Amino acid sequence: MSDPLTIGRLYGRRMGHKLRGGQSALVEELLPQLSVPDGPLNAVALFGDDRPLELEIGFGAGEHLAGQAGMRPGSGFIGCEPFLNGMVGALQHIDERGLTNVVLHMGDALDVLNRLPDASLETVYLLHPDPWPKARHAKRRFMNTGPIDMIAAKLKPGGEFRFGTDHPIYVAHAMMIMGARRDFAWQVEAAHDFLTRPDDWVETRYERKARRLGHEVWYFRYLRV
Repeated sequence: MSDPLTIGRLYGRRMGHKLRGGQSALVEELLPQLSVPDGPLNAVALFGDDRPLELEIGFGAGEHLAGQAGMRPGSGFIGCEPFLNGMVGALQHIDERGLTNVVLHMGDALDVLNRLPDASLETVYLLHPDPWPKARHAKRRFMNTGPIDMIAAKLKPGGEFRFGTDHPIYVAHAMMIMGARRDFAWQVEAAHDFLTRPDDWVETRYERKARRLGHEVWYFRYLRV
């Protein structure tokens, strides 16, 4: 079965509501300054020095990305998001907080992952991805063998992969995919470990909305072995 890696792209919308004037200015002026450059990537190419790198795949409105970057100013954060309105949200957080350790890629995370060296990332985040709940669309889920192979290659030994969702079908699918692997160690001892948000896991508006709707939210942490 083909997955996003063999297909060569992720699926998702590019545009939602129309941008306001200030939002358009951020896209026109700030985004070019923060955009991931072309060509091979590493910490020096992205941030001008050798520092730990963390990557978020599909950062939504950017709350989690900005929150993590604010907690660790000495690390470099790469945010990938194909949805323009999500990119605007991240730009607003970065601008308001004066963050200088974030770069952004408006497009598929696979493109950035392909250009990073192996064993170069400290942490990879995949939070509330599109669940594609219909069985015929399962190949579109990022949580599939090809993309997880790539994450495994790009994470340093001991690096962390974090995955979160409020969709039960995606939970079952993810547990099947990750349970078959021997290159990740699931950091769990009891059920409450993946039902309770870790203290350093920044809550997003999407997560709050899911809880208001009565959805359970699951938090998974895996270490690269």
